[in-house]
Amino acid sequence: MPKDYDDQRAGDLIPVKFSRLTRRGILLGLSLSQLVALGIGVTTLVWAFYAGGGMLIAFSAPVWLCAAAVVWIRIAGRPIVEWVPVAFWWMWKTTGGQLLYRRRVVKPRPAGSLALPGDMARLREYDDPITGAGMVHDPTASTLTAIVAVSHPAFALLDPGEQEQRVSSWGRVLATVCRSGRLSMLQVLERTLPDSGTGLAEWWASHGNADGSWASTTYTELIDRAGPAGERHATTLSLSLDMQTAARQIRTAGGGIRGAAAVLRQEMSTLVAALRSADLAPSSWLTCGEIAVILRSAYDPAVAATLERHGELGQSLATAGPVAVNESWSRLRTDSAFHAVLWISEWPRSMVYPGFLAPVLLSTGIQRSFSLLCTPMRSDQAARDIRKKKTEYISDAAQRQRIGQIEDASQTAEFQDVLQQEADLTAGHGALRYTGLISVSARTADDLDAAVAAIEQAAIQASCEMRLLVGQQAQAFTAAALPLCRVV
Repeated sequence: MPKDYDDQRAGDLIPVKFSRLTRRGILLGLSLSQLVALGIGVTTLVWAFYAGGGMLIAFSAPVWLCAAAVVWIRIAGRPIVEWVPVAFWWMWKTTGGQLLYRRRVVKPRPAGSLALPGDMARLREYDDPITGAGMVHDPTASTLTAIVAVSHPAFALLDPGEQEQRVSSWGRVLATVCRSGRLSMLQVLERTLPDSGTGLAEWWASHGNADGSWASTTYTELIDRAGPAGERHATTLSLSLDMQTAARQIRTAGGGIRGAAAVLRQEMSTLVAALRSADLAPSSWLTCGEIAVILRSAYDPAVAATLERHGELGQSLATAGPVAVNESWSRLRTDSAFHAVLWISEWPRSMVYPGFLAPVLLSTGIQRSFSLLCTPMRSDQAARDIRKKKTEYISDAAQRQRIGQIEDASQTAEFQDVLQQEADLTAGHGALRYTGLISVSARTADDLDAAVAAIEQAAIQASCEMRLLVGQQAQAFTAAALPLCRVV
């Protein structure tokens, strides 16, 4: 081929294809809960047949018919039996009064704790004396999390060659995260924030001519009164250390939370070096005060611009939580906004280019947070998991052939995805499990419904499928809108 043609091909974007959401089960595509329900129904029917015949079969019909219904009938793409834990947990929270949260302002709290609702009340803050970073310790999950803000040029405005280079560099960053074996999660959080006007004010302070003239005075007053005039995007990376996996290194570093912080600092340095090599610009690690502003802005979006404009406000994690939270089946209400969290249940099944999420991330007029939770897996664990999947697919295919069941095209596609994952792992790529969540916020319930509909339409343009996480909005909001490496 001519050299110029080769260079042109080298600069082109390479489309990629995501793996399908696996739906394989223990036997014939049925999960454990489905097999248990089906076993109860079959056992009841066989007992009635041998014990009394027709009458007992008729009397026991509600049992085995309900068992068949919960196994085979699907609601929102999931069998009814998989909705049972969600419904049970919702009823438990309803009867226990856990759907309402009110902060007791006058009640003292333990030093270093975070005033957050639900199970996040167990979180503790730690101010690292070496880096000045604020770290969040979860004593129950045994994790320690640090957060860094990252700035980057607009990806959509780059030429295809530069986009492909940045995609490859980001892949090397993720591979670096996978090699450690001591990290439990990497969270990428991209938020839309109301523009407080601080950038314009800083520009005027450095470039303006404040000579007391009429034009200068008028321009200064205009900037002071402008307030939020638009929106901007902010991106943070959260790095969570698994303290159980890194127990030996923590003991070597002195043990306790200080030893964990020392081990986490090593991972932080590695991540910063990888980000800089990928042409990303990480800032200094966020302090406890800066983390407090992010948390408060998520629960109370109305004060986000004020907190950013006046940097001395809201700098305490002890008071960064919400004043009131009301959880309903399909939404969450906090201090000044309604929220709804959607889960990206299916990534694009066809070949797409790296900027496929542009319709969702660049949607204007909608306040939302996009969170990508990346759970790294060590290469040996990933290899064992792939071998297990291959064995299960092959055994299920043999069982279906034995009973005469037709092979489904989706099952064949899932098996091909497993083979592709094995090839990528053999080529040296890291293995991560992705979870995509989007939190949408609005001032009123009607505005929230309109914003959710707009996001769902944008997801269709991005070739993605989204589902509203009903019955677990409070827990999903902490994972989608807060940079604390939480899971749903």
